[in-house]
Amino acid sequence: MLNFRNILPKRIALFLVLIGLAFAIGFIINNGPEQFVVPTAIGETHKEFIESDDFQYLDRANRAFINLVKHTTPSVVQINTKVDRPVGIERFFGETIPNEQQPSMEVTGIGSGVIVSGDGYILTNNHVIQNAKEIIVTLHNGKKYTAELIGSDPGGPEVVGTDLAVLKIDEKDLPALPFGDSEALEVGEWVIAIGTPFNLSQTVTRGVVSAKNRYSSNINSLSVRNFIHANFIQTDAPINKGNSGGALINIRGELVGINTLIATNGYNVGNVGIGFAIPSNIARDLLPQLIENGKIVKGWLGIRMSAVDDNMAEKLKLDETHGVIVNEVGRNSPAEKAGIQHGDVILEFNEKTIKNIPHLMQAVAFAGVGTKVKVKLLRKGKEVLVTVKLDKRTEEALASFESSVYPVTSEVTLSGMHVQNLSPELANRFGHKDETGVIVIEVEPRSIAARSGISPGYLIKEIDYTEIATLDDFETFVKELKESKEKLALVYFKDLRQRGVFVTLKIDSDDR
Repeated sequence: MLNFRNILPKRIALFLVLIGLAFAIGFIINNGPEQFVVPTAIGETHKEFIESDDFQYLDRANRAFINLVKHTTPSVVQINTKVDRPVGIERFFGETIPNEQQPSMEVTGIGSGVIVSGDGYILTNNHVIQNAKEIIVTLHNGKKYTAELIGSDPGGPEVVGTDLAVLKIDEKDLPALPFGDSEALEVGEWVIAIGTPFNLSQTVTRGVVSAKNRYSSNINSLSVRNFIHANFIQTDAPINKGNSGGALINIRGELVGINTLIATNGYNVGNVGIGFAIPSNIARDLLPQLIENGKIVKGWLGIRMSAVDDNMAEKLKLDETHGVIVNEVGRNSPAEKAGIQHGDVILEFNEKTIKNIPHLMQAVAFAGVGTKVKVKLLRKGKEVLVTVKLDKRTEEALASFESSVYPVTSEVTLSGMHVQNLSPELANRFGHKDETGVIVIEVEPRSIAARSGISPGYLIKEIDYTEIATLDDFETFVKELKESKEKLALVYFKDLRQRGVFVTLKIDSDDR
């Protein structure tokens, strides 16, 4: 049985809806659909912006970047390498501990490079191609070539290295990137990084120059182990593993840097927002040497130095903290021949203000062997100008320098201790300023001295209450001690905390 009381209200509601719909249709027919168009704030704002001068400016800038990328990416190549690496226990960042009982295995590497001449010369990083048995270069158009290593500059401990390398492929009329003036770069200037991160070819990132004149000694990076010394360009344009050797370009399409380092947190091997590039001026100046000689022949000055800190700058009345102070001058070194003395502060080299130790090391290394360079010094409060003729940095020159500033270790030993005169550099290193004596530079393993807790850096002040001021004092007294058939020696040391301590040492019969 139907319940009319429930059905009737529904029919009335439906009837009213139909009447409303008919009214609306009639209104649209009579007045046109435009009456129902409600202007929105978003639509009006967007249309107004599109027609504004600001948008036109941004659109032109956007198109300019797109055209810049199209013009420059053909000059950046992908580099793949094959390297035989000993099988061993893996360390961080892919380094291994070789295991001679197991064969080596072939591993592959990825990096980037920049075409710098139409006849096939390509600039990249040394760490991209180091120890490679095969180097394959892939151009923008996909063509592959086997590349020849022409020259490289790896660097090493205490040696200024740029981490640059030059390759050559057999091809002509290649699109080369022109060199820009990296010195003219300004902080905040737009730059673009082009490379092949993570094996992704022709990747483009954009950012700004974040800072200039950064040195690897202040960078926690993946490549500090290469001992690179360059006044790096710092950028926030994302650079990742595989970008090494790629191009950093300015808005003119000029090469202003070779991407080299990425900052890390010590474990993360990806980009954390900061990258570093070798300035193009350094690469441009050294390119001819790498092509002609296969290496960089570095200049040599022949000094030991320390940085000028804030307190020293205040004491010397310098306007700002810069320069280096000369601790020691090597005998017959270019510095000695030019009249540079212990205590001189090097303010300028080759008419450029010296910022710090890495800056001077780089300036000396790349100034050119045989070049005569003006050096401005601060000597006892007065500025002095000298001219230095740089010599070639060789193993023989370094050995000669070491023997002239660091006296040869005594052939006479006591209880397994090898000693030498206390030099200013060693006094500064081990905290023995304003002291006299002979310093322990080596302790033989399992010797009497080693078992007694003596270590390198201990300063010998007295033996059997006799003052030991020089190496001659030490040698003379120890020889007399041994000839007297004494079995024990009472030695007074200043330890690594500069605390005085007496130690009784048995005189070893094996002592010379």
